[in-house]
Amino acid sequence: MTSAPPDHPGDRTPASDTPPGQPTISLRGTGRLGDRLFRLASSGSGVLLLVIMAAIAGFLLYRSGMALSKDKTNFLTTFEWDPDNILKPSFGIAVLAFGTIVSAAIAMVIAVPVAIGIALFISHYAPRRIAQPFAYLVDLLAAVPSIIYGLWGALYLVPHMAGLNSWLNDYLGWTYIFKVSQHGAPARNLFTVGILLAIMVLPIITAVSREVFRQVPRMHEEAALALGATRWEMVRTAVLPFGRPGIISASMLGLGRALGETIAVATVLSASDKLSFHLLDAGGGTFAQNIALKFGEAGTVGKDALMASGLVLFVITLLVNGAARLIIARRKEYSGANA
Repeated sequence: MTSAPPDHPGDRTPASDTPPGQPTISLRGTGRLGDRLFRLASSGSGVLLLVIMAAIAGFLLYRSGMALSKDKTNFLTTFEWDPDNILKPSFGIAVLAFGTIVSAAIAMVIAVPVAIGIALFISHYAPRRIAQPFAYLVDLLAAVPSIIYGLWGALYLVPHMAGLNSWLNDYLGWTYIFKVSQHGAPARNLFTVGILLAIMVLPIITAVSREVFRQVPRMHEEAALALGATRWEMVRTAVLPFGRPGIISASMLGLGRALGETIAVATVLSASDKLSFHLLDAGGGTFAQNIALKFGEAGTVGKDALMASGLVLFVITLLVNGAARLIIARRKEYSGANA
């Protein structure tokens, strides 16, 4: 007697844990109504976000095209900003782009190392009774309005920057960028703005980095310590490599905040259309500051010109976030689930 041929693998059904006599519930099919509604709502939210981004980009492109068609100079290299000049409208973003990038770079150079140190202290060094209040204090700084930072910077930070500026001029003036050519002028410069922005983005970078460091698998840390590593060697070999993509994400969030900060920069920085590599000299400008200061008094062409500068800031922000995503995509091993 020959045995029946085995079933085709595709015809087999997984074993069921349902007790005998109980109806079997199939997971296949159309799904529950709640699942379908949630899927539609989540998909619709994603599509809505793309539509909003496209609408913003389209609006900026349209208004920018109207402005650039009337500009009599080179938009990328011109220093002055006079779009409402009836005879010769002229405006450019050279000073604004330089001030925006330099001030944000100063902020990141100062804020990122300090934020990582604070995050490591809270997550791996401080006792719990100290770490919790300290973490709440850092998170509280993120909720302070920008105008408060701006007033503090204008009334306290600027007057107290004179000593630091003098020290940098005496010992680092040979580098040209820290040479003071306007002696006695208030410290309403890009360097002061960079320090203020560093204080503003510090809680953002710290909060995200802290949560990333807390996700490091405990067994990785214990394995490093068991092999004879010191606390710092454990952090260097187990914590920082695991948290590097998270640190990059946190830094990009902070950089986005620094690039787009408006009212605090407008309160501290002495706006001018002169481009100077002396970071301690008063003057300069940023995209956001220029839009905030000029929009109320701008005419038709002036508002279109401001939209054109906003488009450049929009593109810079997208490029920064895109670069961050590419960096993180190369480190796919960063995942709490893979630990």
